[in-house]
Amino acid sequence: MDKNPISQKIEQAILQGVFPGAVLLCAIDQKIIFHESYGMADIFKKKEMRKNSIFDLASLTKPLATTLALSKLIEKGKICLNQKIGSILKEFKTCEKADITIDMLLRHTSGYPAHREYFKKMIQKNKNPRQYLRQLLVQETLETKIDACQVYSDLGFMVLSWIIETITGQRLDQYVFEQIYSPLEIEKLFFIDLDQKDEILSQYQQKMVATQICPWREKLLKGEVADDNAWAAGGIEGHAGLFGTAGAIYKLCHEILNALLNKPTKTVAPNIIKAFVQRKNQYDRVAGFDTPSKENSSSGHYFSSSSVGHLGFTGTSFWIDPETSLIIIFLTNRVHPLRSNESIKQFRPQIHDLIVSQLL
Repeated sequence: MDKNPISQKIEQAILQGVFPGAVLLCAIDQKIIFHESYGMADIFKKKEMRKNSIFDLASLTKPLATTLALSKLIEKGKICLNQKIGSILKEFKTCEKADITIDMLLRHTSGYPAHREYFKKMIQKNKNPRQYLRQLLVQETLETKIDACQVYSDLGFMVLSWIIETITGQRLDQYVFEQIYSPLEIEKLFFIDLDQKDEILSQYQQKMVATQICPWREKLLKGEVADDNAWAAGGIEGHAGLFGTAGAIYKLCHEILNALLNKPTKTVAPNIIKAFVQRKNQYDRVAGFDTPSKENSSSGHYFSSSSVGHLGFTGTSFWIDPETSLIIIFLTNRVHPLRSNESIKQFRPQIHDLIVSQLL
């Protein structure tokens, strides 16, 4: 494979200000064939990006932590996809949301709005911010009827992490590490508990990729979750909070690909993952994952319709195509230093098309 056109494309994007730095990992048939780093991890400290740089993965938390944790609970018979949240969380038992199912939350058809700036209220509460967040989730007004349409929602995944923690008696990060990451020997996928931030960063600070200058935290964020609601909740939530390297994500994508291909897996049950990725009502999003949309997909034009992936607000993404056994993990710090930079929207499909044209 000639890597030069791919490297040239990414280096050109850096010069054009699409993002300061990136790590690209590509694999075919369960073999890594391309893994390179580009540009800067921190433009202020002139710190170069490395292949083992640790990114704030933002919404990759949804498929790579919350969704896989739920798949394990279903495998163990603790819950089922069609189970109503009112039967799990007593706080929802008598409200309009009682009939929302796990599947609806995973597929973003619960009726919850896309986003709320809960953090503005949460930072005024000194005690139990997560408990207060959950109170807000119960009180929130649904924007659409339950299961009427698909609206991508952070809020639904906050509810899902609450469900996981209620059933397991463990915090989300602990459960997903024990059940998913540890059996796969994945160390470089983790949440950063803000109460233990210094301890974690003493080990990983030098590898952390900088994100945005946060106006209300009044500092450059590095090793601290950029998502405001996740930060206010203590750093660990179902929609955001996961940090990791491209190599660690690859191990997980490899496991997901094996499940999709009915090959042996260590932690993920193929029948459950395949149920998750079944389309419903022609929506682009399946349970916990995105799929290539018919027009303007971030995966470009060449990923098959059976592909799954996800994007993260900070500039992260992965795509898995079971028809070609292709995995592309593309991590950038596009929000560094300002989150207003959205040039990556045009760049993502271009780089995926170029990679596929070089590989297949």
